[in-house]
Amino acid sequence: MPTLETVLYHQFLIDVPRAAAIWSGLLVVALTVLTVLVARPEPATDEELAPAAAEPAEPDLADLRRYAEEVAVAATRAAQTARRRRADWLATQAEVERAWQAYDEAETAARRFVGAAALPAPRTPRTPAEYAARERWLHHAAMAAHWRGELSARQLSDVFCHRAGWDPRRHPVQQEIVLARAVREQRRAGYRLAAERERSAWRDAELAAEAYAAAARLRPGRPPAPRVEVVPARPVAPARWRPARVG
Repeated sequence: MPTLETVLYHQFLIDVPRAAAIWSGLLVVALTVLTVLVARPEPATDEELAPAAAEPAEPDLADLRRYAEEVAVAATRAAQTARRRRADWLATQAEVERAWQAYDEAETAARRFVGAAALPAPRTPRTPAEYAARERWLHHAAMAAHWRGELSARQLSDVFCHRAGWDPRRHPVQQEIVLARAVREQRRAGYRLAAERERSAWRDAELAAEAYAAAARLRPGRPPAPRVEVVPARPVAPARWRPARVG
């Protein structure tokens, strides 16, 4: 009959290999799980998932060439406009000088009648024939002044309709004084209009020069555009008005 020690020894021999097999299996499973966790890739970040299109693309050579051509065309047109505006401004400057000269001549002519206006009109017989002759003289003188550009169409209409102080019964000496004053006022209005046109033309020329300069600065690596004279600063014209001594 086996003793207790024999039974325990026999049981130990059976359980030890079984426990070793179980531990070996657990070790293999643990190593497998560890290998899988190590080899598993990390999840991609938002930056990595962003599309490649988000990166700035290299500029296309054809687009750069097209842009350069468009800027060159714009600069050329701006240069042409600047030249034309400058020429218009210079033309209006000459017009202002002519208008001033015409007004100065009309003012000088009106000054000659300063003394005559204070004298009484010559005595002539006041007959229908005399009044008809005075009216003919007035109409003829007004028409001649109109054709010379000294009277406007509206002023000429006032003469024939006997408006705005035109009285055909006055003596020709008095009519000549009134006519000289009317011519002076017409020349003064012409000078003011020419001066306003010159100011407007100068502003246009200045803006055109600035537009050309801006377009020329945008030209990428091209030969310099044709030179356009920059409109100089417009000097303040001195006051040319002189006090009229007649009327």
